[in-house]
Amino acid sequence: MFWLVENKEQFQEFLGRGFNEAFVEIIPNNPWQHPSQNSICAFYIRHIEDTKGFILPVSHTETGSLFEDEIYLYLKRLKKIYVRDKKEFLHYTTLKQLIDITLTLPPYILPITTAHKFLYERYPNLLTINQLVPITKHYEVCEQVYDDLEHRINSALNPFYNDITTLVFNAIERNGIKINKDEFNKHFPETQEDFVYTQYNFKTLTTRPSNRFGGINFAALPHDSGVRKAFIPRNDVFVEIDISAYHPTLAATLVDYDFGDTDVHSSFAEMYKTDYKTAKELTFKQLYGGVFEQYKDLEFFKLTSEYIRTNWEKYETEGKLICPISNHVFEKDKLENMNPQKLFNYVLQNMETSVNIKILYRILKLLKNKNTKLVLYTYDAFLFDVDTQERDILNEIKQVFDKLKLHIKVKHGDTYDF
Repeated sequence: MFWLVENKEQFQEFLGRGFNEAFVEIIPNNPWQHPSQNSICAFYIRHIEDTKGFILPVSHTETGSLFEDEIYLYLKRLKKIYVRDKKEFLHYTTLKQLIDITLTLPPYILPITTAHKFLYERYPNLLTINQLVPITKHYEVCEQVYDDLEHRINSALNPFYNDITTLVFNAIERNGIKINKDEFNKHFPETQEDFVYTQYNFKTLTTRPSNRFGGINFAALPHDSGVRKAFIPRNDVFVEIDISAYHPTLAATLVDYDFGDTDVHSSFAEMYKTDYKTAKELTFKQLYGGVFEQYKDLEFFKLTSEYIRTNWEKYETEGKLICPISNHVFEKDKLENMNPQKLFNYVLQNMETSVNIKILYRILKLLKNKNTKLVLYTYDAFLFDVDTQERDILNEIKQVFDKLKLHIKVKHGDTYDF
């Protein structure tokens, strides 16, 4: 059977091949547009036991077209669908049996042909540019992607990332953030759109996500340049919830130390016999750089030092360390220039992300079918676009943090420039 399936008769023949598992790559109409706003040019489907893949076009200038719904119904019947990026794939079509085969890798960079590059450079603003790229070139790229990733298909799957993390970040990305176009165009490439969209990458060294799209680094928006005035609520008000003393709190959980109900930095100030600001600085220096000699006998740091030592021994002897909550594995042969303190910092960052994923998952369930939206997450801060008619929702959200014994601070404003 030929690799191009472009009419009803060919599709029926394709359906009769009888495979249950496939690798699927979506070819979007535009390579630069956010996937939540994009549409489908074609599907590439490679049955795992087959010798080649197939292109099923939905909208392309050189081919006939199949109905997207018919392809969706076919995919829905498959037992397993392996994808390059599940979070991205979910923006186009929601299927339960998706398996992301690059969860433990850096983001896979799609190859492009000379034809792709030429047309992308010639028509940078054409929203349907991939409809002009020769269909043979799309097929060439997709076959290369499969060849590059085939060895990952039977790799061990981490459900925390495949089943929860991908869904959480996909849901936040879909919400978008409303902008004041006049303010936005002062700081970023000009747009006529009313919303911008985030794009989280959790496939990093520690799984702590970066977040950038369209020339905007959402994880590092400066506080003093006025740039945050560009982001405004679609509803009534922005509300940001920040977790206080997050890393010391997480470290205390790891080493089984209890601060009780008191403010964490106040507790440290009392231990150090110094003021609050100095205590805060001392604590972070020691969490990330190692315990100072004069504080090594404090119970918190005794426990932390012992935790760091035992983790390092396990990492050295077993060649790996499994993180709490996420079960992410730090493998010795994949990390460079490691030392006990650095490993502890990696575990702390992974735990931060893992706890946040649990928080985000619970909050997104609370917000289902609500006007209030969670529009941005940045490490220890959660930004909500709040409909003030939904009077009880903020209290319900705060309870999520309370149940985890996390101390929070709340800010609000009519722009993101708090």
